[in-house]
Amino acid sequence: MSHILILGGTTEARRLAAELAARAGVRVTTSLAGRVARPGAVDGDVRIGGFGGAEGLAAWLREHRVDALVDATHPFAASITANAARAADATGTPAVVLRRPGWRPGPGDRWHEAASLAEAAALLPGLGHRVLLTTGRLGLAAFAHLTGLHFVVRSVEPPEPPMPPDMEVLLARGPFSEAEETELLRERRIDVVVTKDSGGEATAAKLTAARTLGLPVVVVRRPPLPDGVTAVPDVAGALEWLRLARV
Repeated sequence: MSHILILGGTTEARRLAAELAARAGVRVTTSLAGRVARPGAVDGDVRIGGFGGAEGLAAWLREHRVDALVDATHPFAASITANAARAADATGTPAVVLRRPGWRPGPGDRWHEAASLAEAAALLPGLGHRVLLTTGRLGLAAFAHLTGLHFVVRSVEPPEPPMPPDMEVLLARGPFSEAEETELLRERRIDVVVTKDSGGEATAAKLTAARTLGLPVVVVRRPPLPDGVTAVPDVAGALEWLRLARV
């Protein structure tokens, strides 16, 4: 029986696990970091928590006789992706990164790209005063020094300090429709949106709504993949890679 480890937490990871769990002769284990208290249901085996860096992951791959590793983590989980690449290389485990394509601006978009959350924060005072911040609950420290701005922070779990002094929190899990996003932007009188380039359709409606309302959007670019890794854009690509790898 082939054993495939998926580093999960994304919609693509759940879809891949469901595809693989339905196949005879395949054991699939999805590893979740444990940062979300109530993750969605996942087919196959599930483990929660970190591995202890690249060395810990390499030891787990050996101990559990993993035949292939699929890194389907969030595009901004740079440290996990780097550790996965090192562990796969150290153990000789075939590995692939499942990374959905990033967003691209279209006609009418008013995008301002930033290389980091800190750079995004530096752009804000010149763009607006009421900010919809959708960069996740763990990155608010980059905006904590900003005064004179009102932040509407949307996240799945309650955010952690340090946080901006003038802030309200919306706990919600997507996907959101364009109508819902437009209503939120109007109701909260948002004049600038900040987001990471997560890609995918589940959270893209806010970009369409911002375009319709003519609002500027600060987009934090995703970190680059480690050198030498193989990447595929979707679940179909991951399944084809596994087929070609004879796993």
